[in-house]
Amino acid sequence: MEDGDRHHFRMKLLHLFVFLTACHLVSAGEKLFVATPLTEPNLFTAGIEGPACDRAGNIYAVNFKEQQTIGITREDGASEVFVKLDGESTGNGIRFDRAGNMYVADYKGHNVLRVANGSRVVEVFAHNSKMNQPNDLTIAPDGTLYASDPNWKEKTGQLWRIDRKGKTKRVAKDMGTTNGVEVSPDGRTLYVNESVQRNIWAFTITESGIRDKRLVRKFEDHGFDGMRCDIDSNLYVTRYGKGTVVKLSPKGKTLQEIDVLGGRPSNICFGGLDGRTAYVTEVEHRRLVQFRVDRPGLAWKRWQEKE
Repeated sequence: MEDGDRHHFRMKLLHLFVFLTACHLVSAGEKLFVATPLTEPNLFTAGIEGPACDRAGNIYAVNFKEQQTIGITREDGASEVFVKLDGESTGNGIRFDRAGNMYVADYKGHNVLRVANGSRVVEVFAHNSKMNQPNDLTIAPDGTLYASDPNWKEKTGQLWRIDRKGKTKRVAKDMGTTNGVEVSPDGRTLYVNESVQRNIWAFTITESGIRDKRLVRKFEDHGFDGMRCDIDSNLYVTRYGKGTVVKLSPKGKTLQEIDVLGGRPSNICFGGLDGRTAYVTEVEHRRLVQFRVDRPGLAWKRWQEKE
């Protein structure tokens, strides 16, 4: 075996070990579902959103110190500006593909932006003037993006599919205020919530679009914002106005509810060495908070699937 092959094999074994450890072990005495601040208050504007972790575990969130920026935060809380956006572009949801390219929902420019891996150059990946204001993003295992697209004034919304070449297709219209959006671990289900109507919907993903709309859960109070899956298809949903993140089973049963130390959590992602640290963007104190969970996040798992 050549030296390069040995290194490749060792790295695969290391990733497998880390993944299996994360999936099956919770340290004795470890405090789960207890939030603590990661950054100081007021480092971000009231537009703090995003967030997403890269392969190294850095956390990215929009509107760091000023609007139209994307900040990068290390696991110790140290933060700085990563990029500034051009023109009137203002970011919201962020996602990474397996190659490490960053995608950003630009709600002012009706765009999905892209920052290539290893670059700090922002480019327009997809644009459609029929978009209201792309809000949040999710990415399927094959690299297809889906964007929620609310019209807050009219309390309506739509959903868009963006293929790997940046071609857009509206796959749902006449919905409520579409906001948080996520694809299940097997890539077969698209989840989306409606903030004003307080519904969480599921669709079956097909080659041509989505179908079989079905209600997962309706809440009687407080709004929704971003949401993410763990590797077991459980949904972590930010309860904007209530100050919590609720963990739901795929069928909508409440499994856990976490106080996130501020009344307006806007979004959530997963990272850390084992994928079991949740990071939440919180608007009231304009900061990132974190808490440990029992199972790794889906986005972290997908990082482990590629060298």
